[in-house]
Amino acid sequence: MSNWLLVIDMQPGFGHPDSPWCTPGYEDCASRIQKMVDAFSDRVLFTRFVPPAVPEGAWQGYYDQWPFALDPEMAWVWDLDPRWKGRQAVSSHRFSKWREAEAALPADATLTVCGVATDCCVLGTVVEAVDAGRSIRLVTDACAAGTIVLHDAAVAVMADRAPMVSLATTEEVLSRG
Repeated sequence: MSNWLLVIDMQPGFGHPDSPWCTPGYEDCASRIQKMVDAFSDRVLFTRFVPPAVPEGAWQGYYDQWPFALDPEMAWVWDLDPRWKGRQAVSSHRFSKWREAEAALPADATLTVCGVATDCCVLGTVVEAVDAGRSIRLVTDACAAGTIVLHDAAVAVMADRAPMVSLATTEEVLSRG
């Protein structure tokens, strides 16, 4: 059994101040994530949120509220954060990235999960991975949300999935491997 780092949606769309979805705490997360990327080496998979070319169903109303996301001049916000350019990544227009990530990860891998936003794409991916039978270690100080209240609430929901989901800090991950 191997342990892989699954990094959710570390992109300018959630970290750059010009993005309406800029997430407070993104840079603190990024510095912690970099330490884990270094430690996990080639056992790292990044995910990217990429809006669909043509939104369907409930997504139509969502993108009516957030038109910047479909603006071709804002396409750069959906790239992977430049500090991880060239790393293995999967993309999805869904909040959960599990469908796309599952095929790129060893079937027996335990997953160490971090990224943004705790209350949206991280939560969705973790729940779907658990439904698929995966064990998850959530790195709570390497995740961020729009507010600390949302972050804490999402962490509480995921913690309630124990023992399928365990919580750890970056320091604990680095010391335990």
